[in-house]
Amino acid sequence: MNKENSSIIWKIIQETGNFLKGRLQPHPNHPKGRNPYAHVALMVKNHFGMSYKDVSDDRIEEIIKYLKYLRDNPE
Repeated sequence: MNKENSSIIWKIIQETGNFLKGRLQPHPNHPKGRNPYAHVALMVKNHFGMSYKDVSDDRIEEIIKYLKYLRDNPE
């Protein structure tokens, strides 16, 4: 992914993490609370099989759509 698209996606990841603060379900492995930013980055990596930076530029809309899905469906 080029630098411009990477910056756009990173900004949306941060916004999604901000929105999910305090909205993620408790988990016994995270007694002090879950990190929403790490959660979003991990979900993207699991969904696409690679870091958001490694996804091709032609899939940027797909990543944005998935981030909106994560925001609307916190796990």
